Amino acid sequence: MGRVNDQVQDLLARSHELGADPATTNYAGGNTSAKGVETDPVTGAPVELLWVKGSGGDLGTLTERGLAVLRLDRLRALVDVYPGVEREDEMVAAFDYCLHGKGGAAPSIDTAMHGLVEAAHVDHLHPDAGIALAAAADGEALTKEVFGDRVLWVPWRRPGFQLGLDIAAIARENPQAIGVVLGGHGITAWGATSAQCQERSQEIIRRATEFLAARGRPDPFGAKLHDPLPVAERRARAAALAPLLRGLASADRPQVGHFTDADVVLDFLAHAEHPRLAALGTSCPDHFLRTKVRPMVLDLPPTAPLEEVTARLRELHEAYREDYRAYYERNASPDSPPMRGADPAIVLVPGVGMFSYGKDKQTARVAGEFYVNAINVMRGAESVSRYAPIDEAEKFRIEYWALEEAKLQRMPAPKPLATRVAFVTGAGSGIGKAIARRLAAEGACVVVADVDADAAKAVADELGADTAVAVVADVTDEEAVTSAVGEACLAFGGVDLVVNNAGLSISKPLLETTARDWDLQHDVMARGSFLVAKAAAKAMIEQGMGGDIVYIASKNSVFAGPNNVAYGAAKADQAHQVRLLAAELGGHGIRVNGVNPDGVVRGSGIFAGGWGAQRAAVYGVPEQELGAFYAQRTLLKREVLPEHVANAVFALTAGELSHTTGAHIPVDAGVAAAFLR
Repeated sequence: MGRVNDQVQDLLARSHELGADPATTNYAGGNTSAKGVETDPVTGAPVELLWVKGSGGDLGTLTERGLAVLRLDRLRALVDVYPGVEREDEMVAAFDYCLHGKGGAAPSIDTAMHGLVEAAHVDHLHPDAGIALAAAADGEALTKEVFGDRVLWVPWRRPGFQLGLDIAAIARENPQAIGVVLGGHGITAWGATSAQCQERSQEIIRRATEFLAARGRPDPFGAKLHDPLPVAERRARAAALAPLLRGLASADRPQVGHFTDADVVLDFLAHAEHPRLAALGTSCPDHFLRTKVRPMVLDLPPTAPLEEVTARLRELHEAYREDYRAYYERNASPDSPPMRGADPAIVLVPGVGMFSYGKDKQTARVAGEFYVNAINVMRGAESVSRYAPIDEAEKFRIEYWALEEAKLQRMPAPKPLATRVAFVTGAGSGIGKAIARRLAAEGACVVVADVDADAAKAVADELGADTAVAVVADVTDEEAVTSAVGEACLAFGGVDLVVNNAGLSISKPLLETTARDWDLQHDVMARGSFLVAKAAAKAMIEQGMGGDIVYIASKNSVFAGPNNVAYGAAKADQAHQVRLLAAELGGHGIRVNGVNPDGVVRGSGIFAGGWGAQRAAVYGVPEQELGAFYAQRTLLKREVLPEHVANAVFALTAGELSHTTGAHIPVDAGVAAAFLR
């Protein structure tokens, strides 16, 4: 065994390489380990340690903090007190008594596998090719054909201490073996060095892949039924279906959506065997924990009329819920956790693609990635044998495992805007940018909409790929607005929270205000807000989940100031849209409110674009002192910043004001002349 630091660094490097390829192991799936010797700080004597990826970690991004650190002598002593498979869940709690020092991350259920195998380095992975053999009806015979006695077969067993004992016995009794194929599950490999262990893992994957390619038949999914819809047509249909499907998938609790029309998905859905295979469900425990026991599959052709498709999806959803409840009732015992929800996590639409759902964007995206893994597994198994995943009862034992329930209970409470999808216009700068940042910080997924593509992208990049997406949106163009809302639905499943913030201003006296000045400001603010609200409300109504529409109006919507007739009139139009839409949309659970800022100079896109200089000239102050001037004319004598407007948007939408609609909240530090009455 090598030096401790070398062992850990080699382990992390190996983990990152193995975790970089989703065909090698899925996100947060699999685990790696290394054994080494360190000096016990209490006794000064050498002590053998195990470093192993902790519960919930991801190989591709693993850090030293994500490793559980255990004393090998204590871990291996658990063999003598192991009470048997009926009580093996107790062994996870026993791992806590084996921790070295603070122990690092929480040990996972697979810790025994790594500690009991005597090799210094162990990998447990979920490669598509390996699971294809593991989930084939004659997987044991195929494993022998591919590997001889170099890689051996372990019949399906739920992950745990007994599985660790089984693998350790095989490794001990078969010195020629480099690893095993775990029935219905994945692979495990071991080696004397980190490099040897990685080489053996990759050898198993490579040989399985080559075998499937050489021996597999070319049409494992049967006859082709149809071609996918053309790209533009299928994405348009996906955008149209997304709000309905998200609403269905959120019947028990709100979900965020993800859509993919990857070739592997479209090919699977284009062939005759996909209904049979989808009904069998996934096999690897890591897969069905995220995809549920099986997906919901539309049984209509890609060219079916949209109205027929939506009606059928509603019927299928009801049937899916009834089937899932029956699955739970067939398999639940008196001590099983309560049913967590009966809605699908994966919805397959032939010719269009796959919709996946989760508590946030990452969870939804990863669920879809896992189902792609499952499709690859089905293809491999069907090409050389018959896909035969573990049975329903075993899947239930994993899905409703007490240890899995405990892991869920340990998760932090969701943020106030978790699962909500916000669409913010003019979000590339100023007030819109501040709103996008605040909503994202509070857990929302944010669609950063702006006419400036580069500005929108910069904000979305700052917020992160699983939090935000940039869309180009000229709010004066109805087609562009419809397309932008459609992109939001494709990115996150739908829309829940709209902020009509896009705006501009030209400050001129009446006689100098041109018709173009008037039209431009009314097009962006009055017409633009109307178009965005209309397109978003359509999606919200189809979702059936309620929602929020917030207008960033202005103090000038109620206060008559000099030299801004076009801006003030456009803001007054927005203010009355709030009242009109609140009255119309309340029956759908959609709340419509407004925020009336004033004097937002620093960080404001409007003021930076010339409005500041114009207003400073009106009031006879230097432009750099305009913010201070506005502050001194307020009751609170405080300058208003974009973040203060963002705070008001959050207050209106975070749930505490659940019974407020049609309201206007001033954010002006107190301008008595603009008090609402």
